Amino acid sequence: MEPQRQSIGTAGELARRFAAVRGLSEALVAPLSDADATAQSMDDASPAKWHLAHTTWFFETFVLRDHVADYRLHDERFPFLFNSYYEAEGRRHARGRRGMVTRPTLDEVLAYRAAVDSALLDALDHLPADARELVALGCHHEEQHQELLVTDVLHLMSENPLEPAVWPAARKVPVAMPGPIGWIESAERVVEVGHGGEGFAFDCEGPRHRTLIPAHAIADRTVTNGEWQRFIADGGYRDPRLWLSDGWGWVQREHVEAPLYWEERDGVWTRFGLDGRRAVDPAAPVTHVSFYEADAYATWAGARLPTEFEWEAAAAAHDASGGNQMDTGGAVEPRPAAEGPAFFGDVWEWTGSAYRPYPGFRAVEGAVGEYNGKFMNGQFVLRGGSCATPRGHARACYRNFFYPHQRWQFTGVRLAKDL
Repeated sequence: MEPQRQSIGTAGELARRFAAVRGLSEALVAPLSDADATAQSMDDASPAKWHLAHTTWFFETFVLRDHVADYRLHDERFPFLFNSYYEAEGRRHARGRRGMVTRPTLDEVLAYRAAVDSALLDALDHLPADARELVALGCHHEEQHQELLVTDVLHLMSENPLEPAVWPAARKVPVAMPGPIGWIESAERVVEVGHGGEGFAFDCEGPRHRTLIPAHAIADRTVTNGEWQRFIADGGYRDPRLWLSDGWGWVQREHVEAPLYWEERDGVWTRFGLDGRRAVDPAAPVTHVSFYEADAYATWAGARLPTEFEWEAAAAAHDASGGNQMDTGGAVEPRPAAEGPAFFGDVWEWTGSAYRPYPGFRAVEGAVGEYNGKFMNGQFVLRGGSCATPRGHARACYRNFFYPHQRWQFTGVRLAKDL
């Protein structure tokens, strides 16, 4: 997760950002019991309590331990429990067993956070520039975990037969279905992509470089639930001709018949969300679909998925902080499209691009540099942010990445086609 060099502002500005990020994480767990925050529903997900502690471990380890003289760890046992993938930091608890850590309790983890927050804010004025950059990096890292925390809690609650709502939500107001998809055309051209300017970016977003994109058109909105229902009704999940070989094997093996959290009850499609189970809104963007599903739908629609560079070239002129993104704790979900192509927010959009390094990419030395580079195999890039992405976290060059079968994130589909 090594950042590009950035302007992080004054110590006071950094302190306010740090406090805001840390406060949002705690707002997200406010409705949870200790049991809610401890349980782990699958290996891909982590307990809410672990997210709170891991992000705290990051600040304690890479800022306080390494840059504050005489700092003593809050608890010598916590690094083993709350390290994630950092091999340079030694042994760690198995990912799939995080739900077994019933102690420390949620209250003890919150006390750990408070202690580290106090120590970091006390030290901030005296930290060297490279340590302050690590504080800024830690804030972006915690924002990633805020989105994971929300989606992990959603998956956990979906496994409960009572299907409890984490947050109440306002009564849904029907809206008009969007019109047919329009197309934004682009001639064949050479474009510059990737991060190369001021401001924060993760290492995998650069170096900035030139690439050729072919003549193509990209959809002016994402695929809706109503359109996906037509795909289901037309036998989309039963037709092997639409699917990649691995995707068809996944559909058969996992008995996939609809997006994750969908269920047909009395002839009506419903979905489970953070506000409980409700009828599917046909006008809203479809979400919780895998790369395999996205690719099959695109084939069925006579189109394809955009490359990540086609997507970035089209999105670069749009406001990355706009759209339906997360501002506070609450029942986030994709909403029916507003005016414009809405490249940012609502759903992460699958691209047809493998997650691989850009020309000239080099993984940096040290523990904080080992996160992104070593995962550049077997995954696909998603762009744009979602309704669970903290506002201000996304940018046009931001590269999210997941394995092709994964769909517990707010993932959706924007089509493209060749000209």
